[in-house]
Amino acid sequence: MSIQTALTTEFPELSHLTREDLEDILTDPAYFEAIFHTLSKVKGLYQGQAEFGLANGTIANQNLALQDELYQLRSETKDAFEEAKSLEARWAELQREQKEVYQRFTPQFLLMRLRHATTAQDDLSETLASSFVRSTSSETAATPASGKEVDDFVKEFRELRKTYHKRVMWGDRWTIGQVAWRDD
Repeated sequence: MSIQTALTTEFPELSHLTREDLEDILTDPAYFEAIFHTLSKVKGLYQGQAEFGLANGTIANQNLALQDELYQLRSETKDAFEEAKSLEARWAELQREQKEVYQRFTPQFLLMRLRHATTAQDDLSETLASSFVRSTSSETAATPASGKEVDDFVKEFRELRKTYHKRVMWGDRWTIGQVAWRDD
């Protein structure tokens, strides 16, 4: 005779068992296992577990098939990253070199060079004048300087002084802001 309880309602497969059978299930682990594995819900769970296991095995096999390709991609990525780091270091080095090269063309550096060149031009013209005066004063006693020597001196001295005064004018214009440097 079957008993109608919440247990038999939820598990109709157990409704045909007697009370003594149910008590035996609770006391005998082997009997419990035998009945337990015949329940449709348990069979469904085992079936689902088996399907998941097969699907998991299939996915694992697919992953293993892709493993060599993945290692190859990792290696290529690592090589590309190392090359990028190397190029990045080279870029920094080239930027440093470029800055050093361009340093000679900054407005401040060019103004300094103009001032140095102006001073050197002034010194050169004064040296030429001093040497001409010394040579003509020593020649005065013996023979005076010829007209050609004087003309050559004047011509050379004028060119040197013209260059000097041009540089002074450029420096003055620069100082008052009339010189603009473009960065192109």
